[in-house]
Amino acid sequence: MPERVQKLISASGLMSRRAAEALIEQGRVRVNGRVIALGERADAETDEITVDGAPLPKMGRKRYVMLHKPRGYVTTLKDEQGRRDVTELLRDIPERVYPVGRLDMDSEGLLLLTNDGDFANHLMHPSHEVEKCYRTWVQGEDVGMRAEYLREPMEIDGYVIAPAEVEFHELIPGGAVLDITIHEGRNRQVRKMCELAGLKVTRLLRIREGGLTLGTLPRGKWRDLTDEEVRQLLD
Repeated sequence: MPERVQKLISASGLMSRRAAEALIEQGRVRVNGRVIALGERADAETDEITVDGAPLPKMGRKRYVMLHKPRGYVTTLKDEQGRRDVTELLRDIPERVYPVGRLDMDSEGLLLLTNDGDFANHLMHPSHEVEKCYRTWVQGEDVGMRAEYLREPMEIDGYVIAPAEVEFHELIPGGAVLDITIHEGRNRQVRKMCELAGLKVTRLLRIREGGLTLGTLPRGKWRDLTDEEVRQLLD
């Protein structure tokens, strides 16, 4: 049955639907040798679909992985600057998985990866507002007063973001450790929020996404999600 090509690419586990749409717009996707436009359909059973000249992989086992991402790794699967990417930590997984969302290179903590495009799209779609909680080490004067700004709407990059939930985890010399919960996932959002509030972030650790917590998973290690955890994230 013909389906939109970006959906077929996502279902193959090669990348998310959004990433597939970007490649189609760049002219890097062909069906039966012809460069296609966004929105075109194809039949995965009868049509030859290629991305950068390579055929789509056959869909195998669906994998849902939680990684404790360390600092110093990017979440893109191909980095033009030659920086380390998270796939280096997942070499013992036979399936090709890709990140659900991202953590910037200087951030660490819970990162989900999958080869299930529908699962990734569900978690990343703004309408689902999946909560993400970040343990945030900040420096600055009057931290208590400045943290109040985080609980108010802010404009970042021309977009008004929703107020964050902020809890004090502990006080530290020159600042505090805050647990900041947001519902959006805009680029470097927590860092930019803190900067607007007059706070300098020195460490950022994602500890929760939806009902899934990082727990005691060691830095640089990964584990498969349980069936129940996958169901909870999709609820």
